[in-house]
Amino acid sequence: MTTSTHANSTAASAPLRLGIILFSLAMGGFAIGTTEFASMSLLPFFAADLRVDEPTAGHAISAYALGVVLGAPLIAVLGAQFARRTQLLLLMAVFALGNALTALAPSYGWMIAARFLSGLPHGAYFGIAALVAASLVPYDRRSQAVGRLMLGLTCATIICVPLANLVGQAVGWRASFGLVTLLALLTVQLCALFAPRDQADRSDPLRELGALKSGRVWITLAIGAIGFRGMFAVYTYLATTLIEITKVSTTVIPFFLAVFGIGATLGNLFVPRFADRALMPTAGSILLFSAGALLVFPLAAGNPWLLAADVFAICAGVSLGAVLQTRLMDVAGDAQALAAALNHSAFNTANALGPFLGGLAIREGLGWTSTGPVGATLALSGFLIWIVAYRNVGSARVEDRHVGELWQSSSPP
Repeated sequence: MTTSTHANSTAASAPLRLGIILFSLAMGGFAIGTTEFASMSLLPFFAADLRVDEPTAGHAISAYALGVVLGAPLIAVLGAQFARRTQLLLLMAVFALGNALTALAPSYGWMIAARFLSGLPHGAYFGIAALVAASLVPYDRRSQAVGRLMLGLTCATIICVPLANLVGQAVGWRASFGLVTLLALLTVQLCALFAPRDQADRSDPLRELGALKSGRVWITLAIGAIGFRGMFAVYTYLATTLIEITKVSTTVIPFFLAVFGIGATLGNLFVPRFADRALMPTAGSILLFSAGALLVFPLAAGNPWLLAADVFAICAGVSLGAVLQTRLMDVAGDAQALAAALNHSAFNTANALGPFLGGLAIREGLGWTSTGPVGATLALSGFLIWIVAYRNVGSARVEDRHVGELWQSSSPP
């Protein structure tokens, strides 16, 4: 009787323990999502305070993206011999430092340096956190675990991005980055308390570079780097489109930012369930769905309600990140950390180039809503790359089945 009661208690506590760990990891995503997206809406404020024009101030956003792109693979290789829990704590501590320095930046040059430092841990943190989350569940629930981890980032776009914008207007932009610093320090505390303890991997860090030899890794990264650009092309110019085309008040813009976050959050909550059953078909479906939603953008832009529905649909495509993260776990072999981190380098490449291509269309006189067709073209380009990847899936199924068997044997009971 006592043994049965203990077993039932242990079984009941397992989901709670998993939930607490995923919440702790997702808090880091919450902090990262806040600083990444809120900095775009705070641009006019820190541009005026630091006495530079807005296009020049925009380089601070590019500096953060550059930090992500460079930091993700570099940190993944150098940190390969350390325990994942240790890496999570150090990465979030550096992230907190970078945002604290941003809040205290005395000049534009210091701002650029601080934003670059803030971006360095971004990709590596998500990569390591995704591996930790996936290791806690059975093989056929990995996408759901990674999707729940990414809820931290998407929830930030609902809650903290509008809040940071309001704080920036009421108190000053520096307070918003101070808020991010506090969230990062909270993440350090939560991970110290609840992240599972693991043994350091004392293998050669250069082993992680083995991921770069795999064509299947590169083609998976290319799907995200190209296919994700469409969403960023639209999101970057959404506020201006609302003002110039939809003709809404600036006070309504936070509502649309929240709709963006709700679409992304629900996408990450539900779509990975399908990915765990059919991973690659789900990725292809997301790209086609995104292309359709982006094509509708110019038609919906004149009506605020139709536009809100279309923004919701466009942002549901954020779930592609969790799906491709799981795919990389299948194809990366021994280089799990590097491949997982490179996924976020790919998405931040999309973050940099999507707005650039959308801006080119606008400067050519095609109008603010031209970002929709540009984004649809990018999503369809990503789908063409997906077709090439999917044609190779059949010949690789035996290998993927072996990966699944290894994952099951190494995952915690």
